[in-house]
Amino acid sequence: MKLTEVAAAVIERPGEDGAIEFLLGQRAPGSVYQGYWEFPGGKVEAGETPHAALVRELREELGIEVLRADPWLRREHVYEHAHVRLNFFRVRQWHGELQDHVHSALSWQRAEFPTVPPTVAPMLPANAPVLAALALPDFYAITHAAEIGIDAQLLALAHALEGGLKLVQLREPTLDAARRSAFVHAAVDLCHQFGARALVNGDAALAEASGADGLHLPARQLASCKVRPDFPLVAASCHTRAELERAAELGCDFTVFGPVQATASHPWIEGIGWEAFASLLAVSPAPTFALGGLSAADLDTAQRAGAHGIAAVRAAWAD
Repeated sequence: MKLTEVAAAVIERPGEDGAIEFLLGQRAPGSVYQGYWEFPGGKVEAGETPHAALVRELREELGIEVLRADPWLRREHVYEHAHVRLNFFRVRQWHGELQDHVHSALSWQRAEFPTVPPTVAPMLPANAPVLAALALPDFYAITHAAEIGIDAQLLALAHALEGGLKLVQLREPTLDAARRSAFVHAAVDLCHQFGARALVNGDAALAEASGADGLHLPARQLASCKVRPDFPLVAASCHTRAELERAAELGCDFTVFGPVQATASHPWIEGIGWEAFASLLAVSPAPTFALGGLSAADLDTAQRAGAHGIAAVRAAWAD
């Protein structure tokens, strides 16, 4: 079956409480999957880039002009009638008043954590998994208790959770087994008290024993992993485009990619820089967090380069 390239838009606006809202459209009578809800967009024509197709489709379908569309993720789906590759963009700035020309109805929905089903249904099968990706926060904190001490790390974690942190990687490869287990159990309990999710790096048995929400695969484990680990959340560290593709094949929920800049822990490793990051990532096969000498102040730059958000070690725990 021929592969059809499609550009899809997550059109955003701030809600009354500051939460992000995104637009869905209902397919009109007489169309394939009539009555189903989808993200606006359409086919990429010959000679078009996905971005150019997105701009054109949103002008034709909704009467709006795109001012900013950041590449976000790419998904493939095989329907009975078509094999599509959806290139999703986050349309963060746009101009004009919505004038729907192709859908039966439009509906603004909230991107919430934890994932909340849309108030409209049914969703097109290819688009449903995107909702979980939208619910991911834009900051992924990584612990370093072996460096600063377990008590200090738990104190910093509690402070960050009080400030709204929602996603944490417990990465402590150099702690001995007993101390690592004690730390992970305490950190998972603390995260759950604040409604945050915790992933354990590299140790599936410890992740299961501690009640963690998921497993984060180092690149070496990603390369050897044959099937997706049985956890609600699975993430992977990637350093090449091939590793990003492998993580998507495995069904990882998100990835971490870098280093973008040199880090305090590995100052001898030169970062790839934002231009190379954007080129290698392109439209990522999964939501991707940029990593390497970054802080929350780099979020806008990262998103323009195609990242979902920022991952950080030291910057995550700075006062």
